[in-house]
Amino acid sequence: MFSLHVDTARTWRGGQQQVRLTVDGLRAASQRAALVAHPRGELYRRAVGGPDLFPLAAAGELDLGAAWRMSRLLRRLRPDVVHAHDAHALALAAAGGALAGGGRPRLAASRRVDFHLHRNPLSRWKYRRVDRFLCASDAIRRMLIEDGVPAGRATVVYEGVDVDRIAGIPALDVHQELGLPEGAPIVGNIAALVPHKGQQHLLDAAARVVAEVPDARFVIVGAGELHDALAAQIARLGLERHVVLTGFRTDALSLLKGFDLFVMSSVTEGLGTSVLDAMACGRPVVATRAGGIPESVVDGETGLLVPVRDPAALASAVLRLLRDHTLRQALGRAGRTRARARFSAARMVADTTAVYEALTGCRSEAHD
Repeated sequence: MFSLHVDTARTWRGGQQQVRLTVDGLRAASQRAALVAHPRGELYRRAVGGPDLFPLAAAGELDLGAAWRMSRLLRRLRPDVVHAHDAHALALAAAGGALAGGGRPRLAASRRVDFHLHRNPLSRWKYRRVDRFLCASDAIRRMLIEDGVPAGRATVVYEGVDVDRIAGIPALDVHQELGLPEGAPIVGNIAALVPHKGQQHLLDAAARVVAEVPDARFVIVGAGELHDALAAQIARLGLERHVVLTGFRTDALSLLKGFDLFVMSSVTEGLGTSVLDAMACGRPVVATRAGGIPESVVDGETGLLVPVRDPAALASAVLRLLRDHTLRQALGRAGRTRARARFSAARMVADTTAVYEALTGCRSEAHD
C-alpha cells in the first residue's frame, strides 16, 4: 500500500503531529508513505528527509500552478491513496487528481474540526471528490452526515498519542522556567490563541480561582490572533501576576508535565490533541463538553467536564481539583491508562490502514 500525505500549513498545530505519527507509523509497518508539505513550514522541517518528502507550497485553494505540480507528482508516483490532512491540502489533492487524469488514486481526507462544511462551489466540488472522510471524533462524523455526506463515506479514526515516547520526555520545572513562586499550583492550557479555543472564558475563570486560591498560577501556551486581546483582558482583570502567556513553545510537552492540572476551555473542538497529550502525561483534565471532548475525557474518571462558555463552572471544577490532591492523582492515572488503551498512535495507524484497504478494494464505488 502506497499512500501520499498532503499538508499545506506552515505553522505547527496538533493536526500536523497526527500527520507525522501517521506517516512514521505506516513506515514502521513496512508501508510506503510519502509526504507533501510546505517547504518553509514546521512539518517539513520536522519530517525525516529522503526520497519520500516533497516540498510544495500553495497560495490558497485556487493555486492552479500548485495543482499542476501536484498532478505531475501524482503521475510520477502513482500512489494508491492520497490522504489530505487540511482544507487547502484537500483542494490541492482534488485539483491535482483531476488534472492528472487517468485512473486517479483514491482520495481520503482527515476532518479534525467540528465546523460545518462550506457551501461555496469550490468547497462543494472538492468535498464531492472525497472517497472517505477520516473523522477525529463521532461528533465530527455526525456533523458531516448532517451536511449531506453519505454515512458510508465518513469513518471515525480517533487521533493518537505515542504514550511511550511521551513518557520519556523530561519534565520542566515550570516554576523555575517561568519565574513563578515555588510551590504555587499550576493550571495549564496549550492551544492556539484563536476564538474557538475559549481562552477568554478561561481568564474569567482564573479571576474567580485566584480570588479563593491566591497562589494559583495559570500558564497559557500557544500563539495566535487573540494574543493582544488576551493580554488586555489579563490587565483588565488584574491578573498580571497570576497568568503567563508563553507564546509558541517547542517544549510544550515538557511544560505540560509540570502542570498540576490541564484545562481545555474550547467552545468548539474536534477531539482535542492537547487533551490526549495531557492524559498521556498523567495530568488530570478539566474541559468543556465541546465537540468530541466527551469522547476522550470521561467525566469523573479521567477529568471533569463543564458546559462551554461557563467561567463559573470552569472555575468550580479547577478549584475542586486544586483542593483535592488525591482526586488529581486518580484522574491522572486513569487518563494515562485510557490514552494508552483507546488513543494510541498504533491504534490510529491500524484504523487508518483499514480505511485505505477498504478504499483500494472497492474502486468501483467512485464518487466523481
